[in-house]
Amino acid sequence: MDRIPIRVFAILILLVIFPVAYPEDQEWIQIKQALVQFMDKLSPVNAVPTNGNWGWNMSSDPCRDKWEGVTCHGKNSVKKIVLETSNLAGVLDANSLCTVKSVGVVSLKNNKITGQLTEEIENCRDLTHLYISGNQFSGDLPASLSQLNNLKRVDISNNNFNGELPDFSKISGLITFLAQNNQLDGKIPDFDFFNLKEFNVSNNNFSGPIPDVKGLLQNDSFFGNPQLCGKPLQNACPPAPQTSIMPKKSRKSWFEKLLLLSGYIILGLVVVCFFLYKLVSKKKIREDGEKGRNKKIAANDAASTVPSTTISSSVKDGSGQKTSEYSLSSVENGMAPPLVVLTSPLLRGLSFEELLRAPAELLGRGKNGSLYKVMLDGGVNLVVKRIRNCGISSEKFKTRMTQIDQVKCRNVLPAVAFYCSRQEKLLVYEYQPDGNLFNLLHGSSNGQIFDWGSRLSVADIIAESLAFMHQELHEHGIAHGNLKSMNILFNMSMEPCISEYGIMEVENQDGSLLSPNNGIESPNAGHADSTFKGDVYEFGVILLELLTGKLVQQNGLDLPGWVHSVVKEEWTVEVFDKALIQEGASEERMVSLLQVALQCINSTPYDRPSMSRVSAMIKSIKEEEERSISSDP
Repeated sequence: MDRIPIRVFAILILLVIFPVAYPEDQEWIQIKQALVQFMDKLSPVNAVPTNGNWGWNMSSDPCRDKWEGVTCHGKNSVKKIVLETSNLAGVLDANSLCTVKSVGVVSLKNNKITGQLTEEIENCRDLTHLYISGNQFSGDLPASLSQLNNLKRVDISNNNFNGELPDFSKISGLITFLAQNNQLDGKIPDFDFFNLKEFNVSNNNFSGPIPDVKGLLQNDSFFGNPQLCGKPLQNACPPAPQTSIMPKKSRKSWFEKLLLLSGYIILGLVVVCFFLYKLVSKKKIREDGEKGRNKKIAANDAASTVPSTTISSSVKDGSGQKTSEYSLSSVENGMAPPLVVLTSPLLRGLSFEELLRAPAELLGRGKNGSLYKVMLDGGVNLVVKRIRNCGISSEKFKTRMTQIDQVKCRNVLPAVAFYCSRQEKLLVYEYQPDGNLFNLLHGSSNGQIFDWGSRLSVADIIAESLAFMHQELHEHGIAHGNLKSMNILFNMSMEPCISEYGIMEVENQDGSLLSPNNGIESPNAGHADSTFKGDVYEFGVILLELLTGKLVQQNGLDLPGWVHSVVKEEWTVEVFDKALIQEGASEERMVSLLQVALQCINSTPYDRPSMSRVSAMIKSIKEEEERSISSDP
């Protein structure tokens, strides 16, 4: 056998002793360097324990050698840094810390850390838990803290922070915020108090009215802020000062006073002329309308036909082009029936004609009708749904709208008015400016991060609200009939709301049932149950959208069929949205929610669970998620 040259042998020995750092290891080396730098700035030399188990140096590995306070997921993924009561007395280097992209939990409670929490904290995108209470932090909180959309729990209590709080209302999944015993001031932002489990801002310098906490918090969350007012504190807020339009007294010359008086007179004349012009215009429009109607009625009488009236209005669509907004016909005695205002005091006295004359924007068209944004005088924005092919007669439609209006649910958007003739049906809603679930899931989210906790919360709220509506409208047999992600809107607090409830009769389609006799009065129990099974199926499809991030129909893809095929091949993990996997969402709880969805889309309607059962299952998953979060340090 040939001898191995001495030079080659020496090279082999060197490779064994000094292994090559492959390119894929460079990122891990940079993470180690960032962690060591983080510790160097966090702690003076004499504060670091000298025992051999501390780690935090380049000659060891954070995960394999188990650095003090470091918890990893796998070999090269740092998930937690927990260094509580460790005699640390330096500053927090957020720039180094956030180089470790995977870190989700940082707990530095009860140390002696000084300095500020800097803007670089915004780079810790995966951060879910931030505990820095019991230190000596000072200065303003960085505005970038409110950009961490994955935050669940924040504890900054017992420090010396001052200034105003960032706008934490942008973080929809926040369940803990503790900031007591600081020197914070200004107004308290409007948090999402509906989802918060723990909240305390006592012993600070906050001022002004407390936001609406929805009756969920006690006064001990706000004690020690003498300038705060409003519920749940006992001291009521003073009435807002009335502003006066009268000019302040000043030492003006008689000439200046004369000019001022002349200006008021001219302004008054302009206002009077404007109102006279409007009155004359309205009278002319009314007279022209009467002439046109009389001519049409006379023509129809001559032709021995039923008298009718046509009302139309022009509108600009999204591209700025003028299109026809409405062309509405009524055959009820030649007169348009009145607009029925249900709930909104803003619309009292609003007529059908005023609604049509208001500027409008076409938002979209679908198989069930068109959607318009209408802008009334006074800045009130409405959405008008023009319905077609709803399968309901005019009389039943009126009855149905009245029955639905009597059921009040926090997360079901109520119709504020409706119009119903034999040929036209309109529904009027308050405009919701924060988009819908479809856009949030499929690309038009305006940069918002839709994490696992937020998706689970949406599923929980929609299931609970739908179960409530099913229970309250059970005897009338009124289901939603057209539940989809586009009909899940978000209000000003980014809470999901179900829109367009009950405007469609349940049709014979995949996931829904045709109502016997197409009626809603006095159904038997079996029929009443069957009308709601279509909603259960459609809710199951929404759950699949939340879990997969995929469109229901795209390029031949049928989402329920695709999910069934993947699960059948036992590749369940392949179903889930990659964004959820990268976030580190619990696979166990995602699988549990997927099982709920599969029950909802069962091909046999009567084997699907009721919405109350679905809601209970989802609440159980959410509670398990919250227990998991609260068990973290």
